[in-house]
Amino acid sequence: MSTKRDSVVICEVGPRDGLQMAQGRMATDVKLRWLRQLADAGLREIEVGSFVSPRAVPQMADTGDVVRGALAIDGLTVCALACNLKGVIAAHEAGAHVVAIPISVSDTHSRANVNKGTDDQVEAVRAIVDWVRAQSRPMRIDVAAATAFGCSMEGQVSRKRVAQVAAALAAAGADRVALADTVGYADPALVRDTVREVQDAIGARLTKLHLHDTMGLGLANALAGLEQGIREFDACLAGLGGCPFAPGASGNIVTEDLVFMLESMGHATGVDLPRLLAARALLHEALPGETMRSGVAAAGIPRTFRASAALA
Repeated sequence: MSTKRDSVVICEVGPRDGLQMAQGRMATDVKLRWLRQLADAGLREIEVGSFVSPRAVPQMADTGDVVRGALAIDGLTVCALACNLKGVIAAHEAGAHVVAIPISVSDTHSRANVNKGTDDQVEAVRAIVDWVRAQSRPMRIDVAAATAFGCSMEGQVSRKRVAQVAAALAAAGADRVALADTVGYADPALVRDTVREVQDAIGARLTKLHLHDTMGLGLANALAGLEQGIREFDACLAGLGGCPFAPGASGNIVTEDLVFMLESMGHATGVDLPRLLAARALLHEALPGETMRSGVAAAGIPRTFRASAALA
């Protein structure tokens, strides 16, 4: 049996999803140093910040400067999050290669998050697509169907509704669609069944999973997605992050642990695990009060570990 497997793309979301929930603020120059360390470790796509109200999320007030600085990192795909057309315009003007737009499947969560219901936010995506397509510089439009596996406000979210929203986003012109376990309530069976239903609805337009580790099932859920053909995942160094509308929800799946799992299975990520672990030091120095997670960081890289290139 061959041990060679497909490559997997990891988008590091720590500079956005991780830092937006942090108690302290990382200075712009430190963010850029951290981004370069992450890129030097082999992460080729990084969500560097979000164009949202600085009053609501002061940690993201410097996103324009961060995007412009990150563009100087050779070979890096620079992604920024935006919730509305104003934010998308700011992302485009700053030079972002990709804009990521969240759309909550749960209507209650959508109103709490962006002050619009789900269907209205889908229409906003349609207007965003029209604006971006009219510009001379292309910018990829990624959308994430948030609360796709459960909601802290509404509880269960039907798979049929998830597929309907994903189909509406694809019809609106989004380049790529992700499913997000925003509050971390998913289990592997739910991930498997939901991915299948959305694939039936939009095919290969579904590319990515954004998973949280609230119930300790983040990596198991990633494996379930991997088995259904998903080859792109969001993750966060040290597992920072969370959701302001899900008290007690922990952060994203840990980039270090995801890389270890994928590479151990023979999937090439292009990430140098020792260099990735080294990037934790600057994060801890800048935000010493934040809890940093990772089984690999705690235990150390085992002597049995071989990166996928050695298995090809």
